Amino acid sequence: MGDSKEAGAESPPAGAAARGGLSLLSQGESEEPSAQGSALFLGGNEVKSRAVVKYSSAPPRTAFARLEEKTDLKLPPANWLRESAKLGPAGTTILGNSKKSKPFSSFGMAYDFIDSVGNDVDVVSDSENIKKLLKIPYSKSHVSMAVHRIGRTLLLDELDIQELFMRSSQTGDWTWLKEFYQRLIDQKWQRKKKSKEHWYQKAILSKFLYYSINGDGAAQPVPSAAEQQGPSSSDQATDSDGASWPAPFEMPSSVSEDPSASSQGSEPLEPSYIVGHVASAPKEQNLTTLFNDGENSQGLKNDFVRNILWTFEDIHMLVGSNMPIFGGGRYPAVSLRLRDNNKPINVLTGIDYWLDNLICNVPELVMCFHVNGIVQKYEMIKTEEIPNLENSNFSTKVIKDIAQNILSFLKSNCTKEGHTYWLFKASGSDIVKLYDLTTLCEETEDKYQNPFTMPVAILLYKVACNMMMKKNQNKKHYGTIRTLLLNCVKLLDKSRHPQIIASANYMLSELFQLDEPKKEESSESPLNENSDESYSEEEEELADSDENGSYGTGSDPSDDNKAVAIIKSVGELSVPEKYKSIHQIRPSCTFPVCHDTEERCRLVLSYVLEGLKSVDSSIKKESDLPAADPNTPIPLKYEDESTRGGPEGLEKQMALFLDKMGSLQKGNYSSQSGMIPGSWQHKMKLQLILKSSKAYYVLSDAAMSLQKYGRALRYIKLALQSHDTYCCLCTNMLSEVLLFLSQYLTLCGDIQLMLAQNANNRAAHLEEFNYQTKEDQEILHSLHRESPCQGFAWATDLSTDLESQLSVSCKCYEAANEILQFSDLKSQNPEHYVQVLKRMGNIRNEIGVFYMNQAAALQSERVVSKSVSTAEQQLWKKSFSCFEKGIHNFESIDDATNAALLLCNTGRLMRICAQAHCGAGDEFKREFSPEEGLYYNKAVDYYLKALRSLGTRDIHPAVWDSVNWELSTTYFTMATLQQDYAPLSRKAQEQIEKEVSEAMMKSLKHCDVDSVSARQPLCQYRAATIHHRLASMYHSCLRNQVGDEHLRKQHRVLADLHYSKAVKLFQLLKDAPCELLRVQLERVAFAEFQMTSQNSNVGKLKTLSGALDIMVRTKHAFQLIRKELVEEFDQPKSDESAPAADPSPGLSREEVIKLLSIFESRLSFLLLQSIKLLSSTKKKTSNTEEDVVLKTNKQIYSQLLRATANRNSTLLERIDVLIQLLDQLARGGSGGQ
Repeated sequence: MGDSKEAGAESPPAGAAARGGLSLLSQGESEEPSAQGSALFLGGNEVKSRAVVKYSSAPPRTAFARLEEKTDLKLPPANWLRESAKLGPAGTTILGNSKKSKPFSSFGMAYDFIDSVGNDVDVVSDSENIKKLLKIPYSKSHVSMAVHRIGRTLLLDELDIQELFMRSSQTGDWTWLKEFYQRLIDQKWQRKKKSKEHWYQKAILSKFLYYSINGDGAAQPVPSAAEQQGPSSSDQATDSDGASWPAPFEMPSSVSEDPSASSQGSEPLEPSYIVGHVASAPKEQNLTTLFNDGENSQGLKNDFVRNILWTFEDIHMLVGSNMPIFGGGRYPAVSLRLRDNNKPINVLTGIDYWLDNLICNVPELVMCFHVNGIVQKYEMIKTEEIPNLENSNFSTKVIKDIAQNILSFLKSNCTKEGHTYWLFKASGSDIVKLYDLTTLCEETEDKYQNPFTMPVAILLYKVACNMMMKKNQNKKHYGTIRTLLLNCVKLLDKSRHPQIIASANYMLSELFQLDEPKKEESSESPLNENSDESYSEEEEELADSDENGSYGTGSDPSDDNKAVAIIKSVGELSVPEKYKSIHQIRPSCTFPVCHDTEERCRLVLSYVLEGLKSVDSSIKKESDLPAADPNTPIPLKYEDESTRGGPEGLEKQMALFLDKMGSLQKGNYSSQSGMIPGSWQHKMKLQLILKSSKAYYVLSDAAMSLQKYGRALRYIKLALQSHDTYCCLCTNMLSEVLLFLSQYLTLCGDIQLMLAQNANNRAAHLEEFNYQTKEDQEILHSLHRESPCQGFAWATDLSTDLESQLSVSCKCYEAANEILQFSDLKSQNPEHYVQVLKRMGNIRNEIGVFYMNQAAALQSERVVSKSVSTAEQQLWKKSFSCFEKGIHNFESIDDATNAALLLCNTGRLMRICAQAHCGAGDEFKREFSPEEGLYYNKAVDYYLKALRSLGTRDIHPAVWDSVNWELSTTYFTMATLQQDYAPLSRKAQEQIEKEVSEAMMKSLKHCDVDSVSARQPLCQYRAATIHHRLASMYHSCLRNQVGDEHLRKQHRVLADLHYSKAVKLFQLLKDAPCELLRVQLERVAFAEFQMTSQNSNVGKLKTLSGALDIMVRTKHAFQLIRKELVEEFDQPKSDESAPAADPSPGLSREEVIKLLSIFESRLSFLLLQSIKLLSSTKKKTSNTEEDVVLKTNKQIYSQLLRATANRNSTLLERIDVLIQLLDQLARGGSGGQ
């Protein structure tokens, strides 16, 4: 359509409504579109009418030339049928010489105003069709129209039965309709010829209009040849209308057209006109329409002079009109009509003139009356006066009711999108019938014989495309878009229109959001997946219940089966609101409610598969599978060991992968199916493959969260295979697509890690991994047409070897990281980059721990005296390397906590190395070796680094406490080993003692006994043990040291201090009675040792008293031991089935017996010494208090001797005796019995 679109070029003047009539534009006023319409008040009945011109190709209006009386219109004017500057390029069309509307005229308009279709507009049609419908109750003539529904919009086109059947007899098309018509409607059908009068009237109207624009008004005769040619030429549109019916559309062949039909803009249709392309930006919904606007889609052209958005009451119509409008001078806008003075205006003519002026917003009508072609007079009538003309009276209110009733009737019965309905009223009949031609056509052999199929499908597609483009509000229209596309696909033959089907399926897949949780757009009940109808059951019931009187059974029973609905009498249309109840019917296009992610992805994949099938079917190949390339080796199932399993094979595959990534940047294209880069197939397949990879990724992620790791690996394998194919086909890799790949590999790494950690359920995972749906197989088959899909095989194998799984996981993360390094993705996606590095750090920690545990296992199996094996050292190196890389990963993203944990693990590795070296050499000559010292000090360094990394405890208390504990343990182990296996061959005793003391104190410093936590009892036990060991060490020094009295005194004080601290801590613990007893016994021994160096009896008595006091305080330990023994004794009785294992592993019976014997002997010794000393002092002095103590001690000593002499007493009885004696001792010692 070469004409430019002038929005609102002939719109209604502003303010007209306020004045209650139609005002005229003065010559100087511009014709801008106005938001206001024009309300007409006609004959007391108000009818709201508003017209906005959306497009006009008319030249500036010219004033009409008023012809002189007696002008003979039978003589042609000089300018007749010639091009004229005033007429513009549209030629005779502008004069609207009663040209018949073409069968697809509404589609041409719909394509041009796609925004209005399906949503805002109720009807799209030629003004002639609208007028014909509104005159049904007044007219006896026949009505035949094709009706199509797109969303809530109806498209109306004239269905010229005579023309159709003429065509049918020539081409064989539409024979089924001809048979149907003859069988049911008009059994003796024959073509009716138009009368001479008809041609005569057309000719003089044409000449009158040419005279009227001629300006000079003089009749200038032309050669008679032109005159003879006149009638046929002027009616060329009618004669050649047959050519405006395209054959049923077939994509490969061009459509045969009659050359005389060139004025209708029909061109032979090459496939290139039918198909365009879908752009290939992955994330943008850049769904360029398939048809270039330059090409008239399917040769369907909007060739109306003007397109008007006409609102009549509450009905919105997009109307095409060719009525000539004249202006200039006193009459800025008038319509011009020629009338035979002998024939009065009837109602039909009046309605015709009135509606034409309303639609085009013309305020006045000029009528020229003639008698036998001789001009008589002119008369001017205002538009609002037309309904009141003599012989032409009609009620505008009735016309309004007719319009509303017809629209409601059509809307409630033309319910199926994509179906062609036929509204038919026979000439002279009162009955209007509606047939569904699509259903009738499907009963014939070829359901694609309906020539409306293709234009309807394209329109459905275009409306859906247009809605998809509107990103800001398209979510709420997803249900509608989906319905439009499903109906579009249903109409098309897959073999003939693969591109539209592929594109529609791609758009269907785009409707489902994969990357976010589905927020349901509507809370209504979910639409049945297979529902084709665009109306709900509720609406259907409404229609049936309300209209029982309207749709009755016809007289002919066969009629009932075929007609969708019947208006029994045209009179019903004049009854106000006869059909009002269903006028507001709206299609129910609820978007399907997907209850979970898997369901949503499966729907997407089903559409992707249909799209891929369409693309693949359009690529002409000898067979489904691509021919083998002689230069490419055939991949076999057998795999070399080097390419499998171990990390070495993985290294090779990673190198190949990175090389491929580098070549992607250059854009190497390799398709096996022979697709041409840039073709629609190539672009569409890229889009579909990318969509499938996203869907599989989301499925994999969902399976991962459900802990179905085998299924997750299968899906991520399909996602990576899709992506591999995309890489093979892609000529220019977008950074966004590389980011997807990085995300896929990251997820794949996660899955492999989880599989490694859940090895006990391997059989179930393997079963899930090997299962495949038919849909997945078909998609994979389509992928294999383009590429072998082996690019990521290294990442998606389900291995049974733990080391291999961990290595694969690590390589996935490394590959994901490498991809982020290629382009500027790292800085564009900082969050993803951080996640990848975190995972790399984590997997390296896992692998490090794996190797460390292997080394520890080897160590435990090794014979004690043997030296460290090479295998162990290799494992240490591997583990250390992993930890080091992991620490670097975490430090590069400032993750102090995880870095600290890895430093902590490295410390543990150092301790394992130290332990490995301690085993070497003879156990009896065992000394703490320099290697042990080296590794323990390294461990200490790593733990201190970990603490420095954390900074303060507040950052992560749990990690801080853990590192502190490990550090304390390391110092403690070091000190213990140095103490137990003193390296006397290398160091002096004093130096060793100093180092042990320092290490113990450092261990104590990092041992938090005060904080309440799960680890507190452990810390208390550790601290108590440290104090005990230090006390023992100083005690030992004191025994072995001779000479320096100052140092001896210092050691005595330290030993005493540490013993007392050890006792305090052990008393806090309920599960260390033996340790408490041992410390107390050592304290007694320490007191005994001190006593040996004392000379005076008073001093000795004082020490003895202190020692006995310590003995009394051991009662707490004995009570704890007794309690545990009683519990142990009771348990088997209460629960016979319980295992006879020791309920308290901390209590060793042998140790208790040993300590008990020592305790008895020491108590006996102390009591004896006390008795001796007290007896000797008694001879010299008399002291009542001492007498009491002596007496008590003698009694206790006597009882103790009797008890120890009794060999038959049980452990429990012996403890009971001791507790009793200690009680007595406590009371006696405090001065009384």
